[in-house]
Amino acid sequence: MPLDNRKKEVLHAIVDDYVSTNEPVGSKSLIERHNFQVSSATLRNDMAELEHMGLIEKPHTSAGRIPSDKGYREYVNSLMTIEELSPKEQLEIEKRIDSSVNEVTDLIKNATYTLSEATGFVSLAMSPRLKKSFLKQLKILMIEPGKALVVMVLSAGVVKDKVVRIPNFLSDAQIMKISGAIEKNLTGKPLDEITLVTVESAGKGTEVPEPLLKQVLYEAYAAIKQADELNIYLEGEHRMLGLPDFSSMGRARDLLGTLSDSGMVAGYVNEMENSKQGADDSFMIRIGQEITLEGLDDCSFITATYNLTDSVSGNIGVIGPKRMLYSKVISQIDFVKKKLDKEMRNFI
Repeated sequence: MPLDNRKKEVLHAIVDDYVSTNEPVGSKSLIERHNFQVSSATLRNDMAELEHMGLIEKPHTSAGRIPSDKGYREYVNSLMTIEELSPKEQLEIEKRIDSSVNEVTDLIKNATYTLSEATGFVSLAMSPRLKKSFLKQLKILMIEPGKALVVMVLSAGVVKDKVVRIPNFLSDAQIMKISGAIEKNLTGKPLDEITLVTVESAGKGTEVPEPLLKQVLYEAYAAIKQADELNIYLEGEHRMLGLPDFSSMGRARDLLGTLSDSGMVAGYVNEMENSKQGADDSFMIRIGQEITLEGLDDCSFITATYNLTDSVSGNIGVIGPKRMLYSKVISQIDFVKKKLDKEMRNFI
């Protein structure tokens, strides 16, 4: 059943008041804080209907009401107005995201830290998905007999490297020949099109004994494939412990336990991104029980997509309590994302 205008206003007021006070909201306080031109009894009836619809709920220890997950969802989808950040807030964020860094990874980490500082919550960023970027340079550098460093520069401005094992008998000159052949033949090729067969074909004719050559080519191939592994950067886990929403030992332990498993969180963010299926939603928002990660039942998870190039993107966002100022947090994420997009162009 659709909400009439007054019930929308009542739900809006309950969410706003609960977010600001962390106290269940009653009809009397609604009348005191808001300009409702109806009696307390009428408001109680509206609240009873909202509760019947599952949009608000009654905590065991209070006569007041708090928003349910469904109520927060209704608020985010239909009632919320995104507020603009003030010029001062924008300037603070711009100053903190240091554009003088030399690598995309450092810029992403910087933006993640800035977002956590701005929101007071946990922030996270996923490294760019690099399958569609192409190889610009590849060097294999001898470190010592039996050990080399594979350094790759990708079209998205990302530098990746990996230490690999090589046969002890190979000389610097032989390694340089193999490296040069791979770079010459694979430069400009998208990562998702590079296979072991293409790497082996690229290395042919280098006049290196085949058993030794094959081992180096396999290590080079493994390094190239590893370049597309997703990394996640988390900041501000400690900030959540200062919030009343996580004052109980059990809630705090469950939350930190989940956040400590970065691989699981990265997989979930990737799953959220894949579930968009081409949708152009600016933000992905999951609230409470919509989040399938254990320990985040009392949280909301908001992410946006930043773009390194037209075909290479990653995610940045916030994990905070359900009781958050959604309009403000979304504005903060959006501004940081736009700043990140702009600074990314310096690396292309």
